Amino acid sequence: MSQETIFQIHLVLGYVAWLLCFRVYFWPRLKSMDRLEAQRAIASLHSFRFFGLVFILPGVVGPNLPGSFAVFAAYGDFATGVLALLALLTVRIRPLFWSFVVAFNVAGTADILVDYYHAIQSNVPAIAGQFGATYLIPIIYVPLLMITHVAAFYLLARRQAVGQGDAAAA
Repeated sequence: MSQETIFQIHLVLGYVAWLLCFRVYFWPRLKSMDRLEAQRAIASLHSFRFFGLVFILPGVVGPNLPGSFAVFAAYGDFATGVLALLALLTVRIRPLFWSFVVAFNVAGTADILVDYYHAIQSNVPAIAGQFGATYLIPIIYVPLLMITHVAAFYLLARRQAVGQGDAAAA
């Protein structure tokens, strides 16, 4: 079986496994939470995206991981992580908090979609071994990130239930 096929199978199964876990364990809890607390939990997960900078760390990834993929992925993750951290730091200043929540979700979703585009254009699945120690990021971590971005957008669009105002959490 080729590296490309194995990588694609891993990626698809990463989404399937996380969707099953998310649907059973995380989604019911997020839906029942106050919308601010739900977004805060999602921002907490995304605040670790600074870790994506590892894609440009020599010796961690192979020397043939295309720069067109690695550099954009690294800095896109870093920017998203910083925006998520800013959301967490501004939770008491609601307009700023909500602005950073929207910003990190838009930036993070765009980052993942553009990373997929760059990966296809650069034929990254065929050289998946170049991920080295970071192989788990696109296979395990990225599917969860994308699923939580979709959940965050859904929760942002959903109307707050009566009696669950996030002003009480201030």
